[in-house]
Amino acid sequence: MTTEIRQLTAEDVPLLESLSTTFAEAFGDAESYTANRPSKAYLKRLLSGDSFIALVALKGGSVVGGIAAYELRKFEQERSEIYIYDLAVSTAHRRAGIATALISELKAVAARRGAYVVFVQADTDPDDAPAIALYTKFGTREDVLHFDIAVDEESPGRSDRLPRVTSPNLAKNHQER
Repeated sequence: MTTEIRQLTAEDVPLLESLSTTFAEAFGDAESYTANRPSKAYLKRLLSGDSFIALVALKGGSVVGGIAAYELRKFEQERSEIYIYDLAVSTAHRRAGIATALISELKAVAARRGAYVVFVQADTDPDDAPAIALYTKFGTREDVLHFDIAVDEESPGRSDRLPRVTSPNLAKNHQER
């Protein structure tokens, strides 16, 4: 059975919902991906916009993998970057070139949009070694730090997964700067 890579449009909301389920299963994180799904209208607006890119890998009409990415327009030059926010392939379909095909198609989408680079963050856990090997195949590794900066507790859409800063020493150090 062949794998079809498809870029989703506003008419593909059910496929985007299936992709979310695929991410939940692949990442073991149903809380984030399926517990509080956005409305179909929201997903249609997201897919209609020009900054969100969703690609799916289909086998027999079923989503077996995909990418959620964002185009980030730059201010310092007339160009953009593509950020891979999520990429996953269902366990039963891994090691079959699907992730490679998804990234290759995203590169083609990026080129059509005039982007100059595609970038992705990767965890350094030993379990993520296959992902790091995949990304290394496509690009140059940069060692950077990533920080999650929490928004106030009353903000809509706030993630309760972010840690709250309660250390008096941290607060003191912040005030001394």
